Amino acid sequence: MAEGEASPAASASPPALPAPPAPPAPPAPHPALPQDEPAIAIDHNAQAEQEENDDDTDSLYGGSVASSSDSLRSSIMAYEFENGRRYHAYKAGAYILPNDEEEQDRLDLQHHIYLFCLGGELYLAPIENPLRVLDVGTGTGIWAIDFADDHPEALVIGTDLSPIQPSFVPPNVKFYVDDFEQPWDFDEREEFDYVHWRSLCGSVSDWPKMYGQAYKSLKPGGYLEVHEYDAWIFSDDDPDLEKAPWTRAWLDVLERTSTQLGKTLNVGRFQKQWMIDAGFLDVKEKICKAPMGPWARDPKLKELGNLERLHMNESVEAHSMALYTRVFHYSMEQAKVSFAMVRKEFNDPALHLYTVYRFIYGRKPETSESV
Repeated sequence: MAEGEASPAASASPPALPAPPAPPAPPAPHPALPQDEPAIAIDHNAQAEQEENDDDTDSLYGGSVASSSDSLRSSIMAYEFENGRRYHAYKAGAYILPNDEEEQDRLDLQHHIYLFCLGGELYLAPIENPLRVLDVGTGTGIWAIDFADDHPEALVIGTDLSPIQPSFVPPNVKFYVDDFEQPWDFDEREEFDYVHWRSLCGSVSDWPKMYGQAYKSLKPGGYLEVHEYDAWIFSDDDPDLEKAPWTRAWLDVLERTSTQLGKTLNVGRFQKQWMIDAGFLDVKEKICKAPMGPWARDPKLKELGNLERLHMNESVEAHSMALYTRVFHYSMEQAKVSFAMVRKEFNDPALHLYTVYRFIYGRKPETSESV
């Protein structure tokens, strides 16, 4: 396909969506990134190379990239099964993503993407010798385990709705089934030096409350660090995604349905201000653009692009199946047709799509400091 030519998917119009009860107004377009964020330089030879390497546009979807950890006492929870995916049963419906092995593989792949964006580091905050660490929404526990290995002097506590963490972990890691939207049961003797969470967009109904609980749980001088993503797809040469109509329709569905359920997905861009509003000082944010495919000129971005293209292929169904079927009342088959068209655009080398990851940290003031 010649550059500048519309993708094959552009010739097909996305299907009309069933009208949900009392739908919210369509979302406004996602605001542009800060002006000081440079565009990603394009490697114009990458398109032909990718077309040569791809047997078909859907070939990457469903492949396992990282071996999943054994579930921690999976039998203690009577999991919910829906549309071929497994979901948590504790506080059923509170979290829209599945917790099966396929999803655990995706989370572990995303962990490596976060590391890639940070040059192999687990965090950015200038923490020194933390003794008590909290990982909120720990998922497979991979971040907590890596952090505990690097900081054997620290007690690392991970909480999640699903007990899917591995059975064999460092002795300084403890995992608990817990709902972070409920009051955090830590008293002053259990305050933390460092609190971390990531990828909680779409899981939180009250973000100011969430930040307030993190602030309260930290010792004076302790750090909160948040790693999130924008639930949006960007393109510098097609900002309105006119060449990716299925992708644009998919993004609008995610925005409308998640907002209707009270846990909006696309809130990554608000995290820094929420942290400031909660009273944190010295708040810093790092933005990482992740190409979807090897189309970037920079060799490191090419490598990141291969990871992110695979990750996003695996993310479509994980983020969408519950929203499409529970809120828009699609059948599983109808939803999968839409997802296949979205993935087709993700894998089109003529579309220079990318995602955005955000890394934010801030410090709780010392007792002697005024906010």
